[in-house]
Amino acid sequence: MAKNFADNKKNEKEFEEKVIQISRVSKKTKGGNKLSFSVLMVVGDKKGRVGIGLGKASGVPEAMRKASANGKKKMIRVPLKGNTIAREISFKNGAALVFLKPAAPGTGVIAGGPVKAVIEVAGIRDILSKVLGSNNQMANVYTTFKALKKLGSWNEIRNQRMGERQAIKQKTKESK
Repeated sequence: MAKNFADNKKNEKEFEEKVIQISRVSKKTKGGNKLSFSVLMVVGDKKGRVGIGLGKASGVPEAMRKASANGKKKMIRVPLKGNTIAREISFKNGAALVFLKPAAPGTGVIAGGPVKAVIEVAGIRDILSKVLGSNNQMANVYTTFKALKKLGSWNEIRNQRMGERQAIKQKTKESK
Protein backbone atom coordinates (compact mmCIF):
# COMPACT_ATOMS: atom_id res chain seq x y z
CA MET A 1 0.00 0.00 0.00
CA ALA A 2 2.78 2.42 0.92
CA LYS A 3 4.61 1.55 -2.27
CA ASN A 4 1.60 2.50 -4.41
CA PHE A 5 1.37 5.85 -2.65
CA ALA A 6 5.08 6.50 -3.30
CA ASP A 7 4.66 5.55 -6.98
CA ASN A 8 1.74 7.96 -7.31
CA LYS A 9 3.80 10.80 -5.82
CA LYS A 10 6.60 10.05 -8.29
CA ASN A 11 4.15 10.14 -11.22
CA GLU A 12 2.71 13.48 -10.10
CA LYS A 13 6.15 15.10 -10.15
CA GLU A 14 6.77 13.81 -13.67
CA PHE A 15 4.51 16.48 -15.21
CA GLU A 16 4.26 20.20 -14.58
CA GLU A 17 0.75 21.63 -14.52
CA LYS A 18 -0.26 25.26 -15.11
CA VAL A 19 -3.79 26.54 -14.67
CA ILE A 20 -4.71 28.96 -17.44
CA GLN A 21 -8.29 29.80 -16.59
CA ILE A 22 -10.87 29.05 -13.91
CA SER A 23 -14.43 30.00 -14.88
CA ARG A 24 -17.55 29.95 -12.75
CA VAL A 25 -20.50 28.75 -14.81
CA SER A 26 -24.14 29.17 -13.82
CA LYS A 27 -27.05 27.18 -15.23
CA LYS A 28 -30.66 28.23 -14.71
CA THR A 29 -32.91 25.40 -13.58
CA LYS A 30 -36.43 25.14 -12.25
CA GLY A 31 -35.05 24.93 -8.72
CA GLY A 32 -32.73 27.94 -9.10
CA ASN A 33 -29.18 28.53 -10.30
CA LYS A 34 -26.77 25.59 -10.47
CA LEU A 35 -23.13 26.68 -10.07
CA SER A 36 -20.22 24.73 -11.50
CA PHE A 37 -16.60 25.43 -12.40
CA SER A 38 -14.58 24.99 -15.57
CA VAL A 39 -10.76 24.76 -15.44
CA LEU A 40 -8.38 25.00 -18.41
CA MET A 41 -4.98 23.47 -17.62
CA VAL A 42 -1.73 22.84 -19.49
CA VAL A 43 0.30 19.73 -18.60
CA GLY A 44 3.84 19.00 -19.79
CA ASP A 45 7.12 17.32 -18.92
CA LYS A 46 9.44 20.13 -20.13
CA LYS A 47 11.07 17.60 -22.47
CA GLY A 48 8.90 18.07 -25.55
CA ARG A 49 5.56 16.65 -24.39
CA VAL A 50 2.55 18.88 -23.78
CA GLY A 51 -1.20 18.45 -23.38
CA ILE A 52 -4.18 20.66 -22.62
CA GLY A 53 -7.18 19.63 -20.60
CA LEU A 54 -10.55 21.08 -19.74
CA GLY A 55 -12.23 19.93 -16.54
CA LYS A 56 -15.77 20.71 -15.42
CA ALA A 57 -17.19 19.96 -11.97
CA SER A 58 -19.22 21.42 -9.12
CA GLY A 59 -16.02 22.21 -7.18
CA VAL A 60 -12.70 23.72 -8.27
CA PRO A 61 -10.42 20.91 -6.92
CA GLU A 62 -12.43 18.23 -8.75
CA ALA A 63 -12.43 20.32 -11.96
CA MET A 64 -8.64 20.72 -11.66
CA ARG A 65 -8.17 16.97 -11.21
CA LYS A 66 -10.32 16.29 -14.29
CA ALA A 67 -8.45 18.92 -16.34
CA SER A 68 -5.11 17.38 -15.35
CA ALA A 69 -6.24 13.86 -16.29
CA ASN A 70 -7.67 15.14 -19.58
CA GLY A 71 -4.41 16.97 -20.38
CA LYS A 72 -2.31 13.86 -19.70
CA LYS A 73 -4.63 11.86 -21.95
CA LYS A 74 -4.30 14.31 -24.87
CA MET A 75 -0.51 14.75 -24.80
CA ILE A 76 1.49 15.30 -27.98
CA ARG A 77 5.22 15.28 -28.67
CA VAL A 78 6.70 18.55 -29.96
CA PRO A 79 9.79 18.17 -32.18
CA LEU A 80 12.52 20.28 -30.58
CA LYS A 81 15.71 21.47 -32.24
CA GLY A 82 17.92 22.24 -29.26
CA ASN A 83 15.88 24.57 -27.05
CA THR A 84 13.59 25.85 -29.81
CA ILE A 85 11.14 24.54 -32.41
CA ALA A 86 12.30 23.08 -35.70
CA ARG A 87 10.72 25.63 -38.04
CA GLU A 88 8.50 28.69 -38.26
CA ILE A 89 4.75 28.06 -38.22
CA SER A 90 1.51 30.01 -38.21
CA PHE A 91 -1.89 28.53 -37.44
CA LYS A 92 -5.41 29.93 -37.51
CA ASN A 93 -8.20 28.44 -35.43
CA GLY A 94 -11.44 30.42 -35.45
CA ALA A 95 -10.58 34.08 -34.84
CA ALA A 96 -7.23 33.32 -33.17
CA LEU A 97 -4.05 33.41 -35.27
CA VAL A 98 -0.75 32.31 -33.70
CA PHE A 99 2.74 32.80 -35.15
CA LEU A 100 5.59 30.74 -33.68
CA LYS A 101 9.17 31.35 -34.78
CA PRO A 102 12.40 29.65 -33.64
CA ALA A 103 14.81 31.98 -31.84
CA ALA A 104 18.56 32.10 -31.27
CA PRO A 105 19.93 30.48 -28.09
CA GLY A 106 19.60 32.80 -25.09
CA THR A 107 16.61 34.72 -26.46
CA GLY A 108 14.13 33.20 -24.02
CA VAL A 109 10.38 32.79 -24.38
CA ILE A 110 8.87 35.90 -25.91
CA ALA A 111 5.16 35.18 -25.72
CA GLY A 112 2.05 36.46 -24.01
CA GLY A 113 0.12 34.84 -21.16
CA PRO A 114 -1.57 31.60 -22.23
CA VAL A 115 0.80 30.96 -25.17
CA LYS A 116 3.78 31.29 -22.83
CA ALA A 117 2.32 28.70 -20.45
CA VAL A 118 1.91 26.13 -23.26
CA ILE A 119 5.40 26.78 -24.60
CA GLU A 120 7.12 26.63 -21.19
CA VAL A 121 5.59 23.32 -20.08
CA ALA A 122 6.50 21.87 -23.48
CA GLY A 123 10.16 22.56 -22.69
CA ILE A 124 10.79 25.19 -25.37
CA ARG A 125 13.24 27.79 -24.01
CA ASP A 126 13.93 30.04 -27.03
CA ILE A 127 10.98 31.13 -29.18
CA LEU A 128 9.26 34.20 -30.58
CA SER A 129 5.47 34.32 -30.82
CA LYS A 130 2.62 36.63 -31.71
CA VAL A 131 -1.12 36.19 -31.27
CA LEU A 132 -3.56 38.10 -33.46
CA GLY A 133 -7.32 38.20 -33.74
CA SER A 134 -8.49 36.99 -30.34
CA ASN A 135 -8.02 37.90 -26.69
CA ASN A 136 -9.82 34.75 -25.55
CA GLN A 137 -7.38 32.70 -23.45
CA MET A 138 -9.02 29.38 -24.28
CA ALA A 139 -8.92 30.07 -28.03
CA ASN A 140 -5.26 31.12 -27.86
CA VAL A 141 -4.25 28.01 -25.88
CA TYR A 142 -6.02 25.64 -28.28
CA THR A 143 -4.57 27.45 -31.33
CA THR A 144 -1.03 27.25 -29.91
CA PHE A 145 -1.51 23.56 -29.09
CA LYS A 146 -2.75 22.82 -32.62
CA ALA A 147 0.17 24.78 -34.12
CA LEU A 148 2.65 22.70 -32.11
CA LYS A 149 0.79 19.55 -33.15
CA LYS A 150 1.01 20.62 -36.81
CA LEU A 151 4.81 20.86 -36.56
CA GLY A 152 4.97 17.06 -36.59
CA SER A 153 8.05 14.92 -36.16
CA TRP A 154 10.96 14.93 -38.59
CA ASN A 155 9.91 11.52 -39.92
CA GLU A 156 6.35 12.70 -40.60
CA ILE A 157 7.60 15.77 -42.47
CA ARG A 158 10.07 13.70 -44.50
CA ASN A 159 7.42 11.12 -45.42
CA GLN A 160 5.00 13.86 -46.42
CA ARG A 161 7.61 15.52 -48.65
CA MET A 162 8.61 12.19 -50.20
CA GLY A 163 4.95 11.53 -51.00
CA GLU A 164 4.67 14.94 -52.68
CA ARG A 165 7.81 14.27 -54.76
CA GLN A 166 6.50 10.90 -55.91
CA ALA A 167 3.16 12.45 -56.88
CA ILE A 168 4.97 15.10 -58.96
CA LYS A 169 7.10 12.42 -60.66
CA GLN A 170 3.99 10.42 -61.57
CA LYS A 171 2.25 13.50 -63.00
CA THR A 172 5.26 14.25 -65.21
CA LYS A 173 5.35 10.62 -66.44
CA GLU A 174 1.63 10.70 -67.25
CA SER A 175 1.91 13.97 -69.18
CA LYS A 176 4.69 12.56 -71.43
